[in-house]
Amino acid sequence: MFTGIIEELGEVVSIEEIGDSSRIRLRGPLVCTDAGHGDSIAVNGVCLTVVDSPEQLAAGTGEFSADVMAETLHRSSLGALAPGSRVNLERAMALGARLGGHLVQGHVDATGTLLSREPGDLDAEGKLRWEVLRFSLPQGITRYLVEKGSITVDGVSLTVVEAAIDSFTVSLIPATLALTTLGTKQVGDPVNLEVDVLAKYVERLLDQRTLPSTLPTDLPTTLPTAFPGDAS
Repeated sequence: MFTGIIEELGEVVSIEEIGDSSRIRLRGPLVCTDAGHGDSIAVNGVCLTVVDSPEQLAAGTGEFSADVMAETLHRSSLGALAPGSRVNLERAMALGARLGGHLVQGHVDATGTLLSREPGDLDAEGKLRWEVLRFSLPQGITRYLVEKGSITVDGVSLTVVEAAIDSFTVSLIPATLALTTLGTKQVGDPVNLEVDVLAKYVERLLDQRTLPSTLPTDLPTTLPTAFPGDAS
């Protein structure tokens, strides 16, 4: 699990195509400080597994490698990465740590597209105080978004400002613009979207049509008046 609070802006070092999958090597000195073989690191919101050996990680290059399956390349925007691409990196959350964003699985539900960027007000020094970004919203996940709810965009935990039928907006403060890839995204660029997993669980619980009955059909209609072991 992750929190959607980006720890580091990393960079794609190389991409090796292996059949219909890929091995991506990334540079991220911070997330590599305590990385081990098999650890999970979110790359633009996609949970990937570190495949380097302990010896490779101990070399201190600040780089790690991850295998990306064909399904992941198809369901996310990782297939559009190239050497030199900047990426949002976050290590898996530790139990007992502060949950600064919201619960993020690193499982992409769909990809969207940046539709527009609208600058907000300027401060007394003429610096941008915030910027409103609008992203396209695939029909399959529209029902999971609510105003002031949470959504993950390229691994960044954000609050929904407006939830329309086919798009949504978020307001980004200068820190988010500077510390994540969202500050340099151009109109038309793809992004990975993950909705709040709590919404999906609630939907599952409420939709009785998808829940099989777990009660036996041969229950007695009356209870016995005595049970084995009764003193009477």
